[in-house]
Amino acid sequence: MLSRATAVFALVFGAQSVIVVIDQSSRMNPGWWVPVVSGMFGAMIAAVVASIVKRGVRIVNGVVVVVWLVAMSTWPLGLGPDGFGFDTRPWPWFVCTVATSAAALAWPLWAAGTTLAVAPLAYGIVRATPAGGSASLDLAAYDVLYAVLLGGAVLVIITMLRQAAAAVDSAQTMALERYAHAVQQHATEVERVQVDAIVHDSVLTTLFSAARARTPEAMALAATMAQNAMGFLREASVVSPDDDGLLMRVEELAARIRAATVSLPAHFECRSDHSGDAEVTAHAAEAIYSATVQAMVNSAQHAGEAQRWFEIVGVEPRRVVVTIGDTGVGFDINRVPPDRLGVRISILERVAKAGGQVHVASAPGSGTVVTIRWPAADVADVLELDAAGDAGRTL
Repeated sequence: MLSRATAVFALVFGAQSVIVVIDQSSRMNPGWWVPVVSGMFGAMIAAVVASIVKRGVRIVNGVVVVVWLVAMSTWPLGLGPDGFGFDTRPWPWFVCTVATSAAALAWPLWAAGTTLAVAPLAYGIVRATPAGGSASLDLAAYDVLYAVLLGGAVLVIITMLRQAAAAVDSAQTMALERYAHAVQQHATEVERVQVDAIVHDSVLTTLFSAARARTPEAMALAATMAQNAMGFLREASVVSPDDDGLLMRVEELAARIRAATVSLPAHFECRSDHSGDAEVTAHAAEAIYSATVQAMVNSAQHAGEAQRWFEIVGVEPRRVVVTIGDTGVGFDINRVPPDRLGVRISILERVAKAGGQVHVASAPGSGTVVTIRWPAADVADVLELDAAGDAGRTL
C-alpha cells in the first residue's frame, strides 16, 4: 500500500515538473541533461511498476533517491555556457519530496531521516548560488523548510503505518503461539484421558476380574476381557485424536458392538439397530465403542441375574445414540468413589473428550441405563434423555 501510494505521489509531482524540465533543457548540457533526466523519470516509472508487481520495491526506490542526489549535487556541472538564466526554481526541486518519500520506503528510519535533512539542504545551497538562480536567503530557506515539512509528514505517516503493521504482526504471532500452546495442552489432556481409559480397560479391570474369578463363568469373562484389552492397545497405537477428519459409518460401529457382545458371558438383546447412512468421526467412533463395551462389561460384572439389552440409532448426517440397559441391582452414581475409574474415565470422560455426552440413569434395585450420544445433546435433548432414563429404570 505504501509503495503504491508513493508511486502515485511520484507520478503527480513528476507530471508537474515535465514542463519545467523541457523549458530548462535549452540551457543545460545535453551530455548531463539526457542521462540524468532519463534516469530520474525512468526510476520513478520503475517504482510504479515495482509497486504493482510487488518486486524490488526497496531497490527501485533507493535508485530514485540516489539519482535525485546525483542530479542536485552535479547541477552546476550540467549548465550550459549561458548559465541558468531562469526565474523559476531548478526542476529537481519539484521532485525533491519524491526523493525523500522514496528514501522512507527504501531505507531504515535513520537513513531516511538523514536524506530528509540532506536533500532539501543541498537544493537550498544550489538555489542560493548563480547556478540556481541566485535566490535570496529568505526564499531559499523557505523552499528548504517547505521540502522538510512535506517530506517529514510523509516520513511520519510511513513510519506510523509500518509500526502499526509490525504491532499487528506481533499480536498475530503471539496469538498463533498461544493457540498452538492451547492445542498442545488439549492434545495432552486427550492423550491423558485415553491413557487412563486404556490402563483401566486393559490392566486394572482385567486384574480385578481375574483376582475375583472363582467360577468358570467368571474365569471366561476375565479371559475375554484380557483379549479385548489387547485389542484396545493395538487400536490405540493407530487411532489418534487427529483422526477427526476420517469418518466411519454408524453401521460399521454397530457391527463392532454386536461382535463384542458375542464374547461377553452375559447375553445382551439388540432391541433396535437403525444405523442408516449416518457417520461419525473415527475418533468419536472409537470412544463410543470403547465406552459401550465398558458399560456392557460393568453390567455383566455387577448387574447379577438380569435382562440386558442395547440399541443403536443413527441419525443422518452425523448423529448417533447408543443405549445399554439392564434390570439388575443398580447403584447410586453419587456414591461412586472418585478413584473408581470405570465409569468416570472409561465411559464419561472418554466420550466427553470426543465431543459426546453420557447419561447414566440408575438407582439401587431399579437397574441401570447408560445412554451415549454424539455429538453432545443440547438442553432439550438432555430433558428427553432424562425421560428416557426414567422409563429405562421401570424395566
